Amino acid sequence: MIIKILAAYVTTMCFAIYINVSKKEIVFSGLTGCIGWLVYIISSTYLDEIIYSNFFAAIAISTTAHILAKIRKNPVTIYQIAGMFPIVPGAGMYKTLYYIVNEDYSLSMKYLFETLQIAGGIAAAIVLVATFNNLLQKKQLA
Repeated sequence: MIIKILAAYVTTMCFAIYINVSKKEIVFSGLTGCIGWLVYIISSTYLDEIIYSNFFAAIAISTTAHILAKIRKNPVTIYQIAGMFPIVPGAGMYKTLYYIVNEDYSLSMKYLFETLQIAGGIAAAIVLVATFNNLLQKKQLA
């Protein structure tokens, strides 16, 4: 499990370098992805559905990104985009296209719907955390 978390940390940092995140923020971007992958691993051991595991991991990543953005005085997207890299459903899209090419349309539809559900869960988690953060900021200003 530790190796998987370290791998998520390194791959998130590499993706942060690829998308030109500032050198000072690469380590923190990696931390965001590492925390998200840790939540994904823990939740996937207790939950049967991969969709829920991705949703909870995306909540953890978005929350961490908002906290880091406030502390480090940077945009949330610096940490959020790089942090989401480990949980993006790329394998699902690959399997979808693989089964389309092999003319197994029932399996391709299964993986397509699963991938869309995961992507929708990630998007919902991002919106949920951003909305909650905005409510907290408005409450602090009042």
